[in-house]
Amino acid sequence: EEDGESRYVITDIIGKDSGVGVENLRGSGMIAGESSLAYEEIVTISLVTCRAVGIGAYLVRLGQRVIQVENSHIILTGASALNKVLGREVYTSNNQLGGVQIMHYNGVSHTTVPDDFEGVYTILEWLSYMPKDNHSPVPIITPTDPIDREVGYYPTKSPYDPRWLLAGKPHPTLKGSWQSGFFDHGSFKEIMAPWAQTVVTGRARLGGIPVGVIAVETRTVEVVIPADPANLDSEAKIIQQVGQVWLPDSAYKTAQAIKDFNREKLPLIIFANWRGFSGGMKDMYDQMLKFGAYIVDSLRQYKQPILSYIPPNAELRGGSWVVMDSSINPLCIELYADKESRANILEPEGTVEIKYRKKDLIKTMRRIDPAYKKLVEQLGTPGLSDKDRKDLEGQLKSREQLLLPIYHQVAVQFASLHDKPICMLEKGALTDILEWKTSRTFLYWRLRRLLLEDQIRQEILQASPELSHVHIQSMLRRWFVETEGAVKAYMWDNNQMVVRWLEQHWQAGDGLHSTIRENIKCLKRDSVLKTIRGLVQDNPEVAADCIVYMSQHVSPAERAQVIHLLSTMDSPAST
Repeated sequence: EEDGESRYVITDIIGKDSGVGVENLRGSGMIAGESSLAYEEIVTISLVTCRAVGIGAYLVRLGQRVIQVENSHIILTGASALNKVLGREVYTSNNQLGGVQIMHYNGVSHTTVPDDFEGVYTILEWLSYMPKDNHSPVPIITPTDPIDREVGYYPTKSPYDPRWLLAGKPHPTLKGSWQSGFFDHGSFKEIMAPWAQTVVTGRARLGGIPVGVIAVETRTVEVVIPADPANLDSEAKIIQQVGQVWLPDSAYKTAQAIKDFNREKLPLIIFANWRGFSGGMKDMYDQMLKFGAYIVDSLRQYKQPILSYIPPNAELRGGSWVVMDSSINPLCIELYADKESRANILEPEGTVEIKYRKKDLIKTMRRIDPAYKKLVEQLGTPGLSDKDRKDLEGQLKSREQLLLPIYHQVAVQFASLHDKPICMLEKGALTDILEWKTSRTFLYWRLRRLLLEDQIRQEILQASPELSHVHIQSMLRRWFVETEGAVKAYMWDNNQMVVRWLEQHWQAGDGLHSTIRENIKCLKRDSVLKTIRGLVQDNPEVAADCIVYMSQHVSPAERAQVIHLLSTMDSPAST
């Protein structure tokens, strides 16, 4: 009260209308949560046609697969609002904050298009690689590129564009002709191209089968870091990034691509050619360990077949092998190597530097070089004069200097022989050794087989969930031998033969005999009977009720048969 008069003070305003305060933010939070969940459950694609601001920008990122029209922008706060916060005119447009020159080069936008029409076309193109739902197989089309053709382009020892390996290139000598790559002609579609350029990612088709693709840049690339207009001291920088090495950005790109392809239910083909991870101070500060570990996480969670292949003149060494090893996900990952590839912990020079140093080379000289051995024996002769000893020591040193480069070269060659594919295969680290020209055909039939086996495995697990992967594989092999005969048992290792058999007995039409489906019916019946038996044994008091219930749901003939069986039973049935 004031002077005896009551006064009312407004302390809080709730407002008459809803949707203009924190309740709006709550709604945005709910949308963000649902978008995050949607990415886990279905394929999410965003087309940014004009602008995505604030929570809209986060929704685009939460959906991961982003197509950005060239004159659009993805921003958190507009340029004019930021200028007011900074107290001066710093930014002239929203494109400086979230245009394609920012979002495409930092990996937020997977690709850019000139207009909306091209954006919608790209969406349809991406969807053509993906299954129609979570329970359907990948859409395999009839290939226009022959499955059994040889791969025309051959990877060289010198740096090359990895896209030539994947998609081919114009023939260097025959004008107007095409030197084919590994995948079907014209099917490779790259994503996130300007970001982390030392790794190449995209989607392609192998004999009509859609796959996710990861390959390695062998050349040195340049990264341009733009200057920030808000910081007067900043300036644009150009950084060199060497090929065949995982850097923080390329490791993150690899993990992100694997994660996306897994959600799309795509098989994955990796052309492995890494010498290791970059472990310098700046890269370690830029979270090299974190992003490298993300690769392991992504591969471990993968549900579709992963075929990793070390192509000709490529190498896989140290930590890069560790994060690609098949033991990370043994049910899905298979590792192959070309006969001209190499792999080990270190490169031969590094191995010799640690395991076969100068002192070891001198020991070898002393053991196998007659002249060196003779000089050592003469030096050990008692009663040598100082002059003779000095002369012999000089001869010995000269012999060492002559032999050391030769012995070092032999040691390096000896170390490199440990890096060959036959060594990896004998130690169980490889699935098989391939030849580049015929690798396309082999991996097509292998992938086709794995996809069919996976469909059958899912059906078997629905019928009998307790079966293990090894048990299911042995059952499939037994069914194959039963139908084809013991004489053809060796054909189980022939992928093309097994694919034909699986298609015949799995995709058989109505009225046709299907060994696989008949066996699955038997498995389902046995599983149901086992479940019922277990329930009755655990709950004997409901056995009579079960008999009454079941008798009400069978035909009169079956009911009469049950009554006859019950009346003739003298003792309880054995389990």
